Amino acid sequence: MSEPDANSPPVSPEQAAATGTLASRISLRQRSGGIIVPVFTVVLAFLIGGAVVAATGHNPFVTYHDIFDGAGLNWFGHPTTNTIDTAPYNLTQTLLLTTTLILTGLAVAFAFRCGMFNIGGQGQYFAGTIFAVWLGSSFGSLSPWVHVPLVLVIGALAGAVYAGIAGILKATVGAHEVISTIMLNWISIWVGSYLFGQGGPLQGSQPSIPISNDIVDGAKLPVIWGLKLLQGLSIGIFIAIAMLVVYWIVINRTTLGYEVRAVGFNPEAARYGGISVARNYFLAMAISGSFAGLAGAVDITGWEYRIGENDIHANTIGFIGLAAALLGRNTALGVGMASLLFGALINGTSGRQLDPAIFRPDLAGNLTTIIQGLVILFVGLNLGGVWVWWKRRREAA
Repeated sequence: MSEPDANSPPVSPEQAAATGTLASRISLRQRSGGIIVPVFTVVLAFLIGGAVVAATGHNPFVTYHDIFDGAGLNWFGHPTTNTIDTAPYNLTQTLLLTTTLILTGLAVAFAFRCGMFNIGGQGQYFAGTIFAVWLGSSFGSLSPWVHVPLVLVIGALAGAVYAGIAGILKATVGAHEVISTIMLNWISIWVGSYLFGQGGPLQGSQPSIPISNDIVDGAKLPVIWGLKLLQGLSIGIFIAIAMLVVYWIVINRTTLGYEVRAVGFNPEAARYGGISVARNYFLAMAISGSFAGLAGAVDITGWEYRIGENDIHANTIGFIGLAAALLGRNTALGVGMASLLFGALINGTSGRQLDPAIFRPDLAGNLTTIIQGLVILFVGLNLGGVWVWWKRRREAA
């Protein structure tokens, strides 16, 4: 049998790997993807987290079971709609966090598809939050059918404009988006501190408390599960799911998505093919920012209703969305599932959920951070690629 022609396209993954061409790298990425690698990453992270729990003298199985119940995931065994019960209430809190993480995760995933690392989801989230508070607490005479969409749209646009700054810098002068978005994060944090702090322009009616006024009732999203006064679940969860669908359609079924993926895979080849790399850098960052800005607007209109200076410094939801995007491999389904996982972890380890007799809540918060860090570490190591490389070495031997 004759040897395959090195100049002809490989007809199988094995032949592609043997040629060492561009097709071999594509094949390697496809074969190292899928659901196995994220699941293995999560299991390994939880095993190491369990070892940390055991090192503190606690039972990791009992601790994880209590976190599971604290996240409300035990509701699926005994479903009820009455949020007076513990399980459904806990589940609504988990889904509130999941909603925000989906949107901030998409903010990272879309830019990543264009070959950019958007670390600025936190700042873009605050941009949407600031405009949502301002618009939501103003124009009280507007109809809810106008007021709510206006707040959401302007919040998304604020995030898009803010992220677009990094996109323009990348497209025009080659400024690295990691540096520029980190700097933009701090600008938004301190601008928010000024606006809602003592004597700030958006501080509420109580001069001694650095917090904004509540948004008006006409700017609040309808609550579909639970009570509005107890942070019930709003229709924001459906907005987040809809954005997952929009993300999938744009990336996989539109010309813009094709160009974004082409630039992300090889900017020089995309430029040679007639695609404007600079334009796609800007659009990718702007669209990413719109997801994060929408997340801030959904939080304000869905359950927070106001924001204070301390909230701005304590909030890290944009950075957790980064972990969700990496674990979800920047796919719509993956981001959704990873967001649910991290939302359950955050809620299940909160001080009001975890029994101190089982595991100290302050340590539990650190456990969540450890697991998030391990997920990012293992994703960066590309365990799937290592496994495929090891298997190819064995086959060659």
